[in-house]
Amino acid sequence: MPNNDTTPPGQTHWTIDARYPDPAVKALDPRFAKYRLPLASVERLFTGTRWGEGPVYFGDGRFLLWSDIPNNRIMRWDEETGAVSIFRKPSNNANGNTRDRQGRLVTCEHLTRRVTRTEYDGAITVICDRYNDKRLNSPNDVVVKSDGSIWFTDPQFGILSYYEGEIAEAELPMNVYRVDGKTGAVTVVADDIIAPNGLAFSPGEKKLYIVESRSEPRRILAYDVIGSGDKIANRKIFIDSGPHGTPDGFRCDVDGNLWCGWGMTAELDGVRIFAPDGTPIGHIALPERCANLCFGGRHRNRLFMAASHSLYSLYVNTQGVAGG
Repeated sequence: MPNNDTTPPGQTHWTIDARYPDPAVKALDPRFAKYRLPLASVERLFTGTRWGEGPVYFGDGRFLLWSDIPNNRIMRWDEETGAVSIFRKPSNNANGNTRDRQGRLVTCEHLTRRVTRTEYDGAITVICDRYNDKRLNSPNDVVVKSDGSIWFTDPQFGILSYYEGEIAEAELPMNVYRVDGKTGAVTVVADDIIAPNGLAFSPGEKKLYIVESRSEPRRILAYDVIGSGDKIANRKIFIDSGPHGTPDGFRCDVDGNLWCGWGMTAELDGVRIFAPDGTPIGHIALPERCANLCFGGRHRNRLFMAASHSLYSLYVNTQGVAGG
């Protein structure tokens, strides 16, 4: 199994920067100063994936899972020992992962075109694989709201090639869905997004942010959560990335800042941080594009970043939203 010291073909060698503060953690706005720890550095925990995605932290086991989509596996990193192993293979080309409010793993699967839950005994329960008797496209990213409902995006990426799934005809539009945590009823909450991708709730769950990943330029949209918390409305363009990167997956911290996987050029690869008003306030530079991230550690103050070939981490002076 590859370890921290290996470097994938075509990628330049990378080592931790010995200097404090780490020059890879850059302030773009004075508001970022409070979130930057002067004695914390970006760490590479593992390298050797083909396309890393969907990290999720398990505090009760002190480990992290993340997907390696083309290699058809979910990886496991142990916090105590640093050991990396295969958690599940085949994974059905798993992409996004999260935990439900009972601590169970919830996963988006490209190959089987479904969202599943891994039970405590390891059994797999299908949460959703169809809508109106038609197959989903390829569920991409998922979050679980405090009421137990499961929200996920369903673009077509996994049915466009044999690299991240299998080629197939789309049977449904690229929607965003909500599955009721009690009844299992499935509803469409958004049907007007060009290839919905990453999604996250704000602190307090008053807003839902969704990446529109095939608009030109890419955008992060913001919606108000309305009714009894089961619908969204009042679509707004929260961030227009312009020529400045490609948002993918993201999570909110307790102050409402968005920590976004970013990249596509050497200058932009990494994580871009946005204030609640949409202003970019910070950037964490990585040597490769970051697809998705999560907060973990005992106090949810360690940012884990799943990049193209590698898994990185950085301690920060904030906490991720609980359940995110």
